[in-house]
Formats: sequence, C-alpha cells, structure tokens
Amino acid sequence: MDQRVASLPAPQDKERRRRRLAVAGMLLSVLIFGSNFVVSRHAMLNGVGPHDLMALRFATAGLLLMPLFLRGGGLATCGGVGWNRGLWLAATSGFPMTFLMLTGLTMAPAAHGATIGPGTVTVIGIVGSVVLFGARLSAPLIVGILGVICGLSFLAFAGSSGAASETLRGDLCFLGVGLLWGFYPLLIQLWKIDGLKGAVIVSVLSLAYLPIYFLFFFRGFDIAPWWVLLLHALYQGVVNVILGLWLWGWAAHVLGAAVVGRFPPLIPVTGTTLAIPVLGELPGPMQLAGFGLIVSGLFVASWRRPVRQEPEIPADRQQQSESQRRS
Repeated sequence: MDQRVASLPAPQDKERRRRRLAVAGMLLSVLIFGSNFVVSRHAMLNGVGPHDLMALRFATAGLLLMPLFLRGGGLATCGGVGWNRGLWLAATSGFPMTFLMLTGLTMAPAAHGATIGPGTVTVIGIVGSVVLFGARLSAPLIVGILGVICGLSFLAFAGSSGAASETLRGDLCFLGVGLLWGFYPLLIQLWKIDGLKGAVIVSVLSLAYLPIYFLFFFRGFDIAPWWVLLLHALYQGVVNVILGLWLWGWAAHVLGAAVVGRFPPLIPVTGTTLAIPVLGELPGPMQLAGFGLIVSGLFVASWRRPVRQEPEIPADRQQQSESQRRS
C-alpha cells in the first residue's frame, strides 16, 4: 500500500518534465521565427526576391511532407483533418500569411513587421484562450500583457524612420499577419491536431502557390549561387516550416494557448539581437527600453502563486474514517 501511495506523484513529475520540454521547444521555435528576419535579409542581399523565397519555402516543405499527407488520407480527407479545417490551417500559417508578411515588407520597415505581427499574436492568444477555453484573466497577466504591448510600441517607434505613403498599408498587412498567425495555435488546440500533422497540412496545401510563381514571378535559376538557394531552401522549408510549426503546434497542446501567447513578443527581441552580429545593426536606446519592457512584462505575466495542495490521505485510513462515520 505504501509503495502504491508513494508512486502517485510520478505522473505529476512526468507532466512537469513534459511542460519543461514544451517551453524549451517554444523557445527554439521563437529563435527560428526571430532569425527568419535576418536570414530573409541575407537572401535579399544575395539576389533572392520575396516571391523566390516563398517558392523555396513551400516547395521544399510541401514535397518533403507529401508522403505523410498521402499516408494520412490524401486529398480525399485533406491529410486526415478534413478540407474545412485544412484550409483554415493553411490560411493562418501558410501561403496567405507569408504573402502578407512579404508584401508588408515591401511597403513598411521590417521593424514594423517584427513588432506588429507578434504583438497581435499575443493579444489573439489571450483573448482566444478566454473565449474558447475559459482561461481566467488574472491581474498579473493583464499587467504583464500591457507591459509587453508598451515594449512592442517602443520597438515599433524606434524602427520608424519617416512615414512613407505606403507605410500604413504595410502596417495593415502586418496586422493581418498577426491576426492569421494568432489563430493557428488556437485552432491546433481546439481541434486537437498534432503539431507535425498541422505542419504537413500547411506545407502541402501551400504548394498551390507554385503555379502562380512559375507563371508570373519566376526569373530563372541563376538569380543566386546554387549554395545560396540550397541554404535558403533548407532553412525556409525544413527549419522554419517543418521544425518551427511542429514545435509551435506541439507546445500549444502541452502549454495551452494562453501560455503560448506569451512567447511571440520574444520574436522581435530575438530578431533584433541576432541582427547585431550578422548584419551589424545596433539597437538604440528606444529599442533597449522596449526589450526591458517586454522581458519584464513576460515575467509578470508568467508569475503564479504556488497552489496550496491538501495533504494526501492513504486509502486505508480514508476507508477507516468512512466506516467510523457510518457506525
């Protein structure tokens, strides 16, 4: 009996380790998505345009994951999730979201995209978790999210260098990116779709962009050295889409949408930090203030009082107390 009672905390320890792995996976996905701005900048400097980059991303990921899509049910069931759900997943994290992001980068500064998009994802994640899953809005969570939003505002203001006529349209594209991307972890959790399956659906359905690319935007295969094209094909298709989306979707299952929604604000911090050694872009005082507000806001939002647990009563003692009350 004592051995059985002593073994009760084991599932709790297993769940605790699972959540820690999910946090580590989410941090890795934040690093992947944050570095995407630096890697995409590298592509532009080597002659790879936004449409070329998008074609490399979805051609690599879609073709590699096609066997899993066919094994899961193929076109008849859209990989096993149904066409209604599949199209929603592809819209929120596939070709439409990527198209809005790259279009916005042609009209507004990159710092706007790195701040408006993740900031909107955070708000969508919190609101969606309250509406769909009954999460409670605590005071530390509200204060922390306000701090994050203020930090994002600092970063967006620091990235502004004179508003052009097209800046507003670019910012609206970034807002659309955040709205779409913010719904992806919510849908993954709501429909209980495995993270890898979600990446498969998004990648294969986004292959629909390739005919558009070859008809209107293809400039030949000599736009950059072959190793540059191979590098960006592997990063965009394998690391960014397959690994990043899989980790993001799996962590959404384990941690919940409310917790997952606190990680996107780290994306602009990661991207700007990596740009220092790679591109030589040094952050100014306003950006440093934004970093401090974001980190502080995340700390406050993640703070929880330890839950007081009632002492466990062994089964035999509990049965004895019940028998005494009956007698």
